[in-house]
Amino acid sequence: MARSDIRFDSAGIEIAAHLYVPDLPAVRGLPALVVGHPGTGVKEQASGTYARRMAERGFVTLAFDAAHQGESGGLPRGLEDPARRVEDFKAAVSYLVTRREVDAERIGLLGICASGGYSLAATGGDSRVRAVAAVCTADPSRQFRLGADGGQDPAVFRALLDAAARARTAAALGEDPGVMTVFPETAEQAGALGGEHGAEGFAYYCTSRGGHERSAKVLAWESIDRLAGYDPFFAVPLIGPRPVLQIVGERAVTSWMAVEAHQRATGPKELYRIDGASHVDLYDRKEYVDQAVDKLAGFFGAHLASAS
Repeated sequence: MARSDIRFDSAGIEIAAHLYVPDLPAVRGLPALVVGHPGTGVKEQASGTYARRMAERGFVTLAFDAAHQGESGGLPRGLEDPARRVEDFKAAVSYLVTRREVDAERIGLLGICASGGYSLAATGGDSRVRAVAAVCTADPSRQFRLGADGGQDPAVFRALLDAAARARTAAALGEDPGVMTVFPETAEQAGALGGEHGAEGFAYYCTSRGGHERSAKVLAWESIDRLAGYDPFFAVPLIGPRPVLQIVGERAVTSWMAVEAHQRATGPKELYRIDGASHVDLYDRKEYVDQAVDKLAGFFGAHLASAS
C-alpha cells in the first residue's frame, strides 16, 4: 500500500489529504472511499486509521483535513462550519473521479463521529456517491445544542450563543474575538464536565494515546452560531435507494443520534452495534476497530462491486 500527500480545491480553499492506494497487480478502476475525521480531529488520527485499514482491503481511500483545520487552508483557524464540511466531502469525490486508479462509478463515503453526520448530508446531495457508512455517528449541531447524551440543560447552549454573539461584536469593533476552548486542562475536569464520554475524549485527544499537534484544542466562536441552525440529517431521506450503514458502540452515549438518522433513512439501511464498545473506543481500540473494518469491508465490497 502506498500513501501520498495530495491537495485539492474545495470551493476556493486548499484541502490537505492522504491518498492510500492498495498494492494490487492492476491498480486501475478500483472502488474508492472518502474518509472524514471526527470533530477537532485530523487525518493522522482515526480517519487515517480507517483509511489505511480499508486500503488494505482493496479500496483506494482519501483521508482529508477539513477546511480551516489541520493542514488545510481557510481562515479563521478552528472554524467548524457544517455546510463547508459537507462541501469538503463533495470536493473530495470530485478529486477522486480524476484519479486513474479509481472507478468513478464506485465511490463511497465513510465518516467518523462528526463526519458521520456530514457524510450522510453529503451523500443525500451528491448522486455520485454509491453508498455511505458512518462509524459512531454524531452531529455536532445536536451535540452542542443537546449534549452528547441528549440531556443537556438548554441554558448551556444559550450561554454559548451569547458568547458567540459577543465575539462577533468584538470582531466588528476591531477587538480580539477570542476562541472557545474545547478541552479542559485535566482528565478529572473533563469527566466532571462531560462524564465518561468527556473523559474518554480527553484521553484520546489530549494524551499520547491519540493526540496530534494539529488536532484542534479550540474552535472559532462563530462555529457555534453556524452549528445552531444546521441539521445534517435533513438530507438522509434523499439517500435512498442507496444503502446506509451505521456502526455504533453498544456503550456509546451518542448512539441516539445514529438512531435518529437511521429512522430517517428511506433505502436499505443497517444500524450495527459493537458489543462493549464506547463512542471513542471505535477510534482506535483494535478489538473494536477490527470488527468495524470487517463490517465496512463487507458493506462496501457488496455495494461498490463492479457492474461488469
